[in-house]
Amino acid sequence: MNSQEQLQLESERKFLKQQLESLPPTAVLTRSSAESRMKIVEAFLASQPRQPKPMKAVLTFRGRPVVGSHGMFAEFGSRAANAFTEAVVTVGAALLGPLAPTGPLPNREQCQLLITNTAIGSFGFEFEEHRLGQLPFSEETPVSRALEITRGLLESSAQGTDDELAECASGISPRSIEAVRGFVQALATNEAVCTLVFGKQRFGFQDVGEVRKSLDRLSQDNLHETETKLFGEFQGVLPKGRTFEFRVAEAEVVRGKIGVEIDNPEEINRHLHQPVEITVLETRVGMGKPRYQLLKLPTWR
Repeated sequence: MNSQEQLQLESERKFLKQQLESLPPTAVLTRSSAESRMKIVEAFLASQPRQPKPMKAVLTFRGRPVVGSHGMFAEFGSRAANAFTEAVVTVGAALLGPLAPTGPLPNREQCQLLITNTAIGSFGFEFEEHRLGQLPFSEETPVSRALEITRGLLESSAQGTDDELAECASGISPRSIEAVRGFVQALATNEAVCTLVFGKQRFGFQDVGEVRKSLDRLSQDNLHETETKLFGEFQGVLPKGRTFEFRVAEAEVVRGKIGVEIDNPEEINRHLHQPVEITVLETRVGMGKPRYQLLKLPTWR
């Protein structure tokens, strides 16, 4: 049962419940039929794992282009909404497969957001992930993961340490980081700040100064990503978590993430403690410690 079928059955159950409550005592046959159908629907829903509801997010703005809770300048609103959705879509597409530096985004249709309403209280937008039909059951979708990564990049670049930003940026494609920076650039150019809320997560820039700080720290001059080689031995791999431990020279153990280009990370566990050279993407922010992402499976002797 996909999410659309679940919604249809839940709507039918609601309708049947209302019908039973409104039926007069004399409608014996109609009541019997409705009760029979209600039992079938409830039994089927109870037997199926529940499809998570589409992820929703609220993005609100303050600053020069916003007129209280009445509205905002249309030019800024359209640019900010487009830059935010482009950031989420780009991050989500990178989670599903490798991204080229330029060109069309693969898997774009799986990471779309809908604008479903304007935010109440302070002006902004309500977003909801657009789910295609026949989705598999999952507790976490590409959109929900992309929203969390986007929030993490915004928060760590504005308020976190170099190590916290490096940890968040590690494993994220440079194109995705640049897309998030594009959204921050739209805020900074217009002297605006935003607050992002989804699920139990919340982040908001305190002032335009934090926006400019985020913009600077997400720049390529501060956030360095370099492809490099490490020589040593794998100590262990968590295929589902897509993380690894690797012992390099002088008994130092580094931990890292496994790139989406690698389809079978469990293969590494067959070659633990064997000397090997690996290719990794090293992410470093400022003077912080480097973080690593494994880019491809090595060739063992």
